[in-house]
Amino acid sequence: MFQLFGSLKQFVKPQSCVIDNHIYRLHYKATVLILVAFSLMVTARQYFGDPIDCISRDDIPPNLLDTYCWIHTTFSIENAWKKRVGEEVPYPGVDKTTPNEKRVYHAYYQWVCFVLFFQALAFCVPRYLWKAFEGGLVKNLMLGLDRPILPEEDRVRNIDLVSYYLYRNKKLHNTLFLVHTITEVLNMFNVIIQMMVMDRFLGGEFSSYGWEVLNFTEWDWSVRFDPMIKVFPRLTKCTFHRYGSSGDVQRHDAMCILPINIVNEKIYIFLWFWFYFMAIASALGLLYRAMTILYPGIRVMATHSHCRIVNPDLIRNVLHSGQVGDWFLIDLIAKNIDPINFRDLLIDLDRKLGMEIKDSKNGM
Repeated sequence: MFQLFGSLKQFVKPQSCVIDNHIYRLHYKATVLILVAFSLMVTARQYFGDPIDCISRDDIPPNLLDTYCWIHTTFSIENAWKKRVGEEVPYPGVDKTTPNEKRVYHAYYQWVCFVLFFQALAFCVPRYLWKAFEGGLVKNLMLGLDRPILPEEDRVRNIDLVSYYLYRNKKLHNTLFLVHTITEVLNMFNVIIQMMVMDRFLGGEFSSYGWEVLNFTEWDWSVRFDPMIKVFPRLTKCTFHRYGSSGDVQRHDAMCILPINIVNEKIYIFLWFWFYFMAIASALGLLYRAMTILYPGIRVMATHSHCRIVNPDLIRNVLHSGQVGDWFLIDLIAKNIDPINFRDLLIDLDRKLGMEIKDSKNGM
């Protein structure tokens, strides 16, 4: 088990440089970790375990029947879902063959590991775009100021260099903020699209899957069956055709047990709750982003929350002379460097900005 999931430890390593927020990291770290872990779990069970066992009273070799039914899919009979188990049917969805029966075929379990893996890749795309555009700017501006102990001469020089960069490039970081906001929107749309993909993948059952499982205990016992069994049946039917001794085509019905669906049903009930949580969290993140654009006071509060020792009036004075992109970069710097160094950085930047205002007045 440790060897199987040991490769995922890179997802939980702390970052040396933070260029986003907690909600953003839920997408490309937590969600990707969950999806890849589930993909590995299903892969190990599917290709190294015994995902299907089929039963037939005929002389078909069991291994041959198992392989055939796994490759060519199994099916359930829709009219048999709510019949009495043990009296009318042996299992929900399993019944005798009739001419006008409506079948529901199950082939998704062959693709679950691949779908989960490609979903994980999709959650990495916005992060990749943002990181490529940011290009290590914040990391280059840290200049060792993330360390609380630094030679005073180096500390003063580095603070002056960073403040000089912010001063000379004032009002030039709106594009940086815009790209980050666009990738946040992409994160939101990605969650919604992934939920639609899973709903299509599971035959339209995913959208209401969690609600049906939650309401399961309130069903009437006379028609009660676990909704997880309908989406991920543990016992299905399979029809095998072959030539008989006289050359006629013979049909052989078999019942197939799918142990893999014990894992699948737990995975997707967790993903249902997780994706709804991610959709709500992403919406709240976009609401927060809109408030930082519309209300400058929110920016002061956000930056002050990263460095409590800085006077809010100092932050307000520095941000007043810039635009939203300048605040965004300063806020990222506040997340990465030592609070004392950040305070001294703002003091030095405020001094430079004050001298600029004084010079402009004298020039007038």
